[in-house]
Amino acid sequence: MALSSPETTSLNTAKIPEKPSSCSVHLQKLPHLTDYLPNLKPLPNPLEKNSLYHPPAGFYINQSEVVLGQIILDLSADSEAASSPTPQVAYNRAGPRSQVFFEPKDIKAAIVTCGGLCPGMNTVVRELVFGLWEMYGVRQIYGVTAGYRGFYSRDPVELNPKLVHNWHKLGGTSLETSRGGFDLNKIVDGIEHHGFNQVYIIGGDGTMRGAVSIFNEIQRRKLNIAVAGIPKTVDNDIGIIDRSFGFQTAVEMAQQAINAAHVEAESAVNGIGLVKLMGRSTGHIALHATLSSRDVDCCLIPEIEFYLEGEGGLFEFLEKRLKENGHAVLVVAEGVGQNMIPRTEAQKEERDESGNLVFLDSGLWLKSELKNWWTRDHAKELFTVKYIDPTYMIRAVPANATDSIYCTLVAYSAIHGVMAGYTGFVSGLINGNYAYIPVEEVALAKNEVNTKDHKWAWVRSVTNQPDFGKP
Repeated sequence: MALSSPETTSLNTAKIPEKPSSCSVHLQKLPHLTDYLPNLKPLPNPLEKNSLYHPPAGFYINQSEVVLGQIILDLSADSEAASSPTPQVAYNRAGPRSQVFFEPKDIKAAIVTCGGLCPGMNTVVRELVFGLWEMYGVRQIYGVTAGYRGFYSRDPVELNPKLVHNWHKLGGTSLETSRGGFDLNKIVDGIEHHGFNQVYIIGGDGTMRGAVSIFNEIQRRKLNIAVAGIPKTVDNDIGIIDRSFGFQTAVEMAQQAINAAHVEAESAVNGIGLVKLMGRSTGHIALHATLSSRDVDCCLIPEIEFYLEGEGGLFEFLEKRLKENGHAVLVVAEGVGQNMIPRTEAQKEERDESGNLVFLDSGLWLKSELKNWWTRDHAKELFTVKYIDPTYMIRAVPANATDSIYCTLVAYSAIHGVMAGYTGFVSGLINGNYAYIPVEEVALAKNEVNTKDHKWAWVRSVTNQPDFGKP
């Protein structure tokens, strides 16, 4: 049923102008090889001659097709958008173009995986190989082993569809990975030495920052080499894109740990099941696992502050739950409470190979604090804390069906972009559509949990936990 205007209903809605102001679109500049190599000539897309992948009408993406970064607008007359409209940020839509800037017979592609493990890494590598080989007829495809350091310290491994055929069924990365080892000049010298002219980099935010430097150095040297990033972070902490591959698999696997913790807690007198999930700076896995589980009594993420003792604190809440139900399940992200855990001076300075502060185990710390609290306040009562850390079990599994599809499409999108001459970009999902994003923008963007939006409100409604605001 159509409504003539909001005023004709009993809903308390803001007034929408009869002629809402239209907002312009600002298309983010996507780097292209011709920006610094203006003499490159376009070629017809080889897909035109591929009998197994023949493009139908409307198959190719036009330059005018964009993906909006923001799809929710406030049309009320008194909104900020209405009073001072700003251009909508948009990104080039991903997909094949009618013209390419590489001759398949001249392509020598390199694929590298960097950083920690994540479900789907092998799937992305497999799909890059199959996409280059089957769609575009590329026959020189190489895997760079051991992360960034592999460009200058190891011989590349030749890849083909037969070799990688079953890689999507395997967890981890068959190319091997490592943290650190980033030496810009050695890496770019290695890329030149091996004759690579397409480089596909799979990794997290630190890896993407490295990809920015590689792209800039290649551009400075005016090399005909395209660089594409495929963002990988099981924490889902990379900004702009909807999610990273492997995230949904991680949430699904986290259910097994939560279920086990619930059984352990429910089977004990005053039992607490404590589960620590991945999430250094963001709590997306803990949040989504809590929402999908329904057995969690409290969820703690890095984006919220909490305290243990006193009115409104964690201990008071858990004591209430134990009295009501006889058990409780507590889910925490690994970055929780790092400012509360005692550290030595050496621990305050300790960094991993990627330069990140080494976190202490928030799960073990909480387990200890819970036991100390109960011993102090309820010395004569039974109490059990069962602590489960499924981190490496989750990271090491193959991608589930949803993530596998995502891995395929994000890999194919990267190939189409590189073939079209784009460089210094990342392929990813934005508002349900695949797009190309400048890698520099992705490297700087963060995806923290917004504790003021509906999802965190849903968590609070599911767990009935307090906001832990200081009284």
